[in-house]
Parts: sequence; C-alpha cells; structure tokens
Amino acid sequence: MKSFAFMFPYLKKYRFRYAAGILTLFVVDFANLFIPKLTGTITDGLTARTMEWDDVVRCLIGILLLGVLLALGRFLWRYFLFGASRSIERELRNDMFAHLETMDVEYYHRQGTGDLMTRFTSDLNAVRMAIGPAVICVFDASVMTIMVIFQMMYYVSIPLTLLAVIPMLFICLGEIWYGKVMHKRFLARQEAVSHLADFVQESFSGVRVIKAFVRERAEFYAFERENRNTMEKNLHVVRMQSVVMPLLDVIIGLSALITLIYGGYLAILGDITLGRFVAFHQYVNMLVWPMIACGDAINMFSQGAASLRRIQNVFAEQSEITDPACACDVERLRGEITFDHLTFLHQGHSEPTIRDLCLHVPAGTTLAIIGRTGNGKSTLVNLLLHLYNTKPGMLLLDGRDIGTIPLKTLRENISYVPQDNFLFSDTLRSNIAFGAETEDMDAIIRAAETACIHESIVSFPDGYETIVGERGVTLSGGQKQRSSIARAVLKDAPILILDDALSAVDTDTEEQILRNLKQNRKGKTTIFIAHRISTIQHADIILVLEDGEAKEIGNHAELMAKNGIYRDMFEKQQLEAASVSILGGDPT
Repeated sequence: MKSFAFMFPYLKKYRFRYAAGILTLFVVDFANLFIPKLTGTITDGLTARTMEWDDVVRCLIGILLLGVLLALGRFLWRYFLFGASRSIERELRNDMFAHLETMDVEYYHRQGTGDLMTRFTSDLNAVRMAIGPAVICVFDASVMTIMVIFQMMYYVSIPLTLLAVIPMLFICLGEIWYGKVMHKRFLARQEAVSHLADFVQESFSGVRVIKAFVRERAEFYAFERENRNTMEKNLHVVRMQSVVMPLLDVIIGLSALITLIYGGYLAILGDITLGRFVAFHQYVNMLVWPMIACGDAINMFSQGAASLRRIQNVFAEQSEITDPACACDVERLRGEITFDHLTFLHQGHSEPTIRDLCLHVPAGTTLAIIGRTGNGKSTLVNLLLHLYNTKPGMLLLDGRDIGTIPLKTLRENISYVPQDNFLFSDTLRSNIAFGAETEDMDAIIRAAETACIHESIVSFPDGYETIVGERGVTLSGGQKQRSSIARAVLKDAPILILDDALSAVDTDTEEQILRNLKQNRKGKTTIFIAHRISTIQHADIILVLEDGEAKEIGNHAELMAKNGIYRDMFEKQQLEAASVSILGGDPT
C-alpha cells in the first residue's frame, strides 16, 4: 500500500468516475443474484405444477430484463473504471516525461535509455492493470462473494453453504503467499526486460560500429544471453501462475463436487426443494469468478506494486540544476561573459576539469577555445549552458551570476551546435526550425544558405521535406554539421556556441561558413571550439586550454608572438597540411 499511496493524487482526480464505476458494478452484481432465484422458482413451479404459463413468461421476461440491465451495466463500469485507469496512465506517462525533461545530464549518464523505455511501456501497463481491472477483481472477490454467500445461506441452506465455502478459505490463505512471491518475481522480470531493452537500443544505435568491426556474431551471442536471462525471469513468473491457477480450479471444482453430493442428498431427503438445489448450484458457479478474481487481483496488485516502485524511483530523482528561488528578472542577454577564477570538478573525478580560469568576453566578441582532447573545452560550454552547477560568482553573464538567471531565459538566449550534431527523425525543415517559434520557410532557407547546406538540400528529391532518419543517419557527417549550424543560426540568439562544429566539412566550405557567420553575427557573441587553427585564427580572443588551465590568451598575432603552445600547434598543423598537399590529398 505504501507504493500505491503515490497514486492517491491521480485516483483522487478521477474519484467520481471510480465511484460511478463501483456503483454500477454493485448494481450488476446485485442483479446477478436474482437470476438463480428466478431459475429456481421456475423449476419448483414446473415440478410441483403450481405455475401457469403466464407466470413462466413473467419470470422469463424478468430474466431478459435482468440480462439487458447486466449488459448495460457491464458497459458502463468498463467505461468508468477502464476509462479512468487509461486516463491516469496517460497523465502518469506525461508527468514522468515532463519530470525527465527537468533532469540534468548526469542522470542520463547513469540511466539506460532502454530501461526508461521499459518504465514508460510495460511498467505503466502493469500499473494501469492494478488501478483498473484489479479494482473490479477486488470488488467481485469481496462484495460479490459476500452477497452470494448470504443469498446461499438465506435462500437455500446454511449447513450446505458452510460446507461449500470451506475449500475456498484455503484459496484466500494461499493467494496471500502467492502475492508476495509474485511481487519479487515480477520485479526481477522487469529488471531483466530493462536490461534487454538497453542492450537492443545500444546495439541498433551502434550498428555501424558493429558492422565495421565484424562483431555481428559476438553481439548475437551477447543478445542471446540477455534474451535467455529475460526468458528465465519470465518463466519464473509463468511457472508460478501455471501451478497456482490449475490448483485454484481444483479447489473450486472440489467445492462444486461437495455441493453437488451433499446438496443432492438434501434434495432427495426433501430438506431443500429441487429448484433451490438448482439455484444453489448456480450460486456456487457464481462464486467461481470471485475466487479467480481474487487470484487475478493479487497477481495484478503484486505486478503493479513492483512496477510502481520502479516508476517512483524515476520521480524520486531530482535534478541538481534548478531555477533559483531569487531569480533575476531578465528576458534578453547581451552576451557579455565573465569567468572569475572558474574551477569545476566533475562528479566522481579527483582532479578539476577547469582550473582557476579568468577571462572577460565583452558582448559581440568572437571567442575561440582551442586545446588538446580532454582538456575541458566542451565542459566549459556545458557550464555556459548551465548543464552543470558552478560555485557562485565564478561564471557571470551580463554581470549576473549564471545561477541567478532562469534556465529558460538562459537557454533561450544561447544557440548551441553540439559535437554529436543530433538530428531528429523528422524532415530537414523541422530539424532546422527546431529552436524557432515558427517554421518560416524564408528564414529557414536563409539559415541554410548561411550554413552552406541549402544547395545540398534542394538537390534531394524531397528537398526540405526529406526525412533524415534516426539521428540524421541518412546524411553525411558534413551535412549533419551544417544542418545543425543552420538550426543554431535560425534561432538568432545573442550567444552562439559551436563545439567543433566544422570538423567534418572541407576547408573551402569552412571558409565560406565562417565568412557568412561573421556577417550574420555582427554585434553578437560567438564561441568557437575547434582543433584546427584555420577555423579560429580570426577570432577576437583565443583561449588555449591545457589540463583545464588557461595557458595562453590573446588574438592570433599575439599568441604567435609568444612562441608557446599555440604557435607550436599552428606550425604542426601547417606542416601536416603541407605534407598532405605534396601527396595530393585533402588536409581535412
């Protein structure tokens, strides 16, 4: 019940639907009680020849009307109860998605995508079953059982009823134990399904790497192991059901056999009439469903509780990146950036990634960041996007601490081209317009021309309506980079960050894009992260990072005059370019 306490706000919202469904279910169960009584009355009347044809017709009409009432009632309780559970499932899925959107990037480093997908699908389905069909099973297993047993005792025979109910007591005791065992087994099953989903998702995402390294057979064997583990966990659940359900039928059959023997004996002695014996046998058959429903309810509640615990674990996670209690009242940033002794240490690391960085970047400046791989370049821009927290006063935008700027405002004022150039499985038009409020075709084309991707797009058969596939798989690396640049340009934010965004384009295209950006970004702050000096040599400020420290700061001429790290990198790249040129190749 502790797990289901989490569901109370959702259940409370739909309490009137649940109330209407349970009331309708009560009417249906109550109406069911009269059918055996009418059948018994007809049997006794015809046997004793005390009933006229008109009386029989009236009883048959009564049974027909009860049938119509039952049909209508069963439709209504399905509409109310199943509809409410489906609505709660939808809202819970929406809330979980909205919650996950607030989580910081560290959470997704720890959590597998396949596992989250399992929680959105099979776990939520198990919860829906627990708050929908299971409610019906509980009601029938309790209220209907009580009403039927009372009717059996009142209308037929108390001793016969008590004798018939004895085997059913064993069902109640056994199903308590069954529920505890099923809870553990279903939780293990869901974990196995999550691991399998994670494995499949990673394998399909990395299919190019698998093929390039001829690892298909090895991946198949690894998948087979995961699949077998999932099968075993499923079988643990099914084996329990395959033992309990037939045993349940045996006990129910035993109860029916006892009533048939002893009830027939009482009918022969004349203690009960034949009609009452027929009615009692029907009542016993009516008890079959509540007993089965009891097992189903325990099964669904056990599985629902296990799944709900996994869903609660998602909601229990809280992002460390949140809006401050006293946020600045700001809508538009100018683009001034100040790093004031910025030091940053990643979780789980013993050494800082960024060390004591001091730098002032006036609004409208082009800043270039260069350094060897793993020296903190991408971390620096992630801090600008507030994907990680910094200590107060270390990172300022327009003179305000970044921690006091609302996240929505901050990220609306920054355009970002990440290293992985992520594109959605949608049209090129929608991908380029992803960060814009409207899909203005003229603006999209201008952004594409700035990124030098327009001519490539119009050469496609479907032009801007071309579906790029998952993660832009149908495009080349350079086309994905330029599409990402077009998306950032269209957003037209005061700050533009390009994280190694020109690494997959040739030098001629790179020069054209840089000229276009210089024209497009006049008066706006632009930050380049690059490995090629040709990309950043015209920047106003060049920051050379080494082991997270600002080893050199200045423009191209100033850094060349220092004869330090920057000049060494420049000369090596010039030598490499010359060597490739001699060999007749492309330096990119």
